Amino acid sequence: MSIRIGSDITVATYRFPTPYPEADGTLSWDSTTAVLVSIPAGEQRGIGWTYSSPAAAVVIEQHLAPLLRGRPAADVTACWIEMCRACRNFGFTGVVAHAVSAVDIAMWDLKARLLGVPLTTLFGAVRPATPVYGSGGFTTLTDDQLAAQIIDWRSAGCTAMKIKIGARFGAEITRDLERITRTRQLAGAHTRIMVDANGAYTVGQARRVGADLDRLGVEWFEEPVSSDDLKGLQAVRNSVRCDIAAGEYVYTSYDAAALIDVVDCLQLDVTRCGGYTGFLRCAALAAAHGTEVSAHCAPSLHAPIAAAVPNLRHVEWFADHARLEPQLVDGTPPVTHGLLTAAARDGQDPGDTHGHGMRLAQTAARYLLPSPAADERGEPSG
Repeated sequence: MSIRIGSDITVATYRFPTPYPEADGTLSWDSTTAVLVSIPAGEQRGIGWTYSSPAAAVVIEQHLAPLLRGRPAADVTACWIEMCRACRNFGFTGVVAHAVSAVDIAMWDLKARLLGVPLTTLFGAVRPATPVYGSGGFTTLTDDQLAAQIIDWRSAGCTAMKIKIGARFGAEITRDLERITRTRQLAGAHTRIMVDANGAYTVGQARRVGADLDRLGVEWFEEPVSSDDLKGLQAVRNSVRCDIAAGEYVYTSYDAAALIDVVDCLQLDVTRCGGYTGFLRCAALAAAHGTEVSAHCAPSLHAPIAAAVPNLRHVEWFADHARLEPQLVDGTPPVTHGLLTAAARDGQDPGDTHGHGMRLAQTAARYLLPSPAADERGEPSG
């Protein structure tokens, strides 16, 4: 394939308000920001996005897009390597990794569209659909709001559900345990219960909470302490029966390698870990250690890669992203009977079954933000 990337690479930033203020153990928010890039070649365009700061759009426009223009559209891995090298002096983690991830996703989508195949065909599917777990259960939810989320997850066929604990940096442990008990009552005896502390506890707190989680039959304890605290994660893992999980802040394969031996399941986020290229690299590393991976958030983007990774356990069907992705793009993959499929949707235009199958939706325009890159150049922001 000799088709080259065109000059009209575009970047846009969208902000979606949450229905009510949300929080986990260590952070609160009232909106979610998506940075979307569109890359042209021939008669096709590929799109990808990340959940990040608007600053990711500046990184793409000023540092990544100039590297891509005129390059062969098929050379996705070569472009990924070049982007990583070009960002050396900015530091690859955080916003830069988010920017590279969005571009890489768009590049893979573009390549598959030029070849006229779905991304699952390009990656090589090992399963027709992937299990999801319902995720949300924010610490700020009322009992009625939590019950409504659980009803939605049950309606979608989810057999596993995850809520947030560790409220106010671990200051409300009694309430944390009460919410877990209520989740069990609402979800049913056969639903697998998972919790995420977002690094809120000290090692001692996490051990004590972990003993209660084991008593309550919780099977997944995510980020009991900060994922940067490798010794702390290992100490908690040694003291509990439930699986210890972390990895949503993996940006490189080196980050993944550091976590693999201290978690039971490595989380990876395609919008943070270098896109599909980075996800495949980290998942292969985990497989070499006999470790399963789980896809963190962004369910629509994870659908095609989840279908192709043999050691993948499940995908997080995160409430915020499950709500906003159909407003950002058309063609989001459905969840039915607790399974996420990347296959063509009923009534979808045959041309939109190529790539990851999603296109920018008209509804996205109402959430569009002014371009921060244009503001920096002193140009009108619209």
